[in-house]
Amino acid sequence: MEGLEKKTGSGSETGAGAESGSGKGAKKKRASAKKSSEVCVVNREKSKFFVDVSDEKESLALIFSLMERANKKEHGRPISFKDLCLSGLAKLTDKDLERLQETTLTEMEKVNRALIEFNQKNSTSLSLGEFLVRKLGIN
Repeated sequence: MEGLEKKTGSGSETGAGAESGSGKGAKKKRASAKKSSEVCVVNREKSKFFVDVSDEKESLALIFSLMERANKKEHGRPISFKDLCLSGLAKLTDKDLERLQETTLTEMEKVNRALIEFNQKNSTSLSLGEFLVRKLGIN
């Protein structure tokens, strides 16, 4: 996650996998369990972005297919991956961003969000355990 920094109340670390130490044996820091106080800050000085899709065969096939289709033309310079990306980014809507945000949630974050919504809707203050017992119908 180059270009993004997560800020917490106690400091900041770059990305979710910021390394501690150096050399071959350096271990990655784990993301903290409590993320509610983290704020993601975009590094606006960053001007180069690299996309590694080498392990994502479907995405890679889609990129190649789009580039081949875009470059089936008689005139003009070749259309690059950068051209495709910038054209697509301009068409992203708030709904697209909401869907993208939804895909980044863990299962527990979805459960916690459902608990918060339930408590707000029903003017209650159930704990996670109480909420799950009620939702699952466990006696």
